[in-house]
Amino acid sequence: MRKDVIISVSGTGGTLRENMELITEGKYIKKGQEYFVEYDESIVTGMEGTKTVLHVNQNKVTLTRSGKVNSQFVFEQGLNHFSHYDIREGAFTVEVFTEYMKVDIGDEGGSIKVAYHIRIDDNQYVENDFNLSVREITKN
Repeated sequence: MRKDVIISVSGTGGTLRENMELITEGKYIKKGQEYFVEYDESIVTGMEGTKTVLHVNQNKVTLTRSGKVNSQFVFEQGLNHFSHYDIREGAFTVEVFTEYMKVDIGDEGGSIKVAYHIRIDDNQYVENDFNLSVREITKN
């Protein structure tokens, strides 16, 4: 299965708890029992020139970015994961602890909600969250 979709992403993050919202077109793909959400970042997110892919199953969401930003975050409720984060200014290690995650995804689309803490190079944890929804583009 491969569908053209509208993807809405909203979230808060950073030390100032800044709000972000993006609505864009992308692809929704099913392979076996797993789903993939793909979209291009924009100037709105500050990551223009970066492709984002979410690999989704009921217990784990892996967010991979490639392009101007290269990273991979793994979200599993109650677990820590470490990854490498590369940007033009340099690279660093990122620790992600997933406090809460709810995945409600099926063949027609759905939503993902994640609340997590992020720590860069052993600094203080910063609270973040995101809500992502996927819906098929209706054809007239």
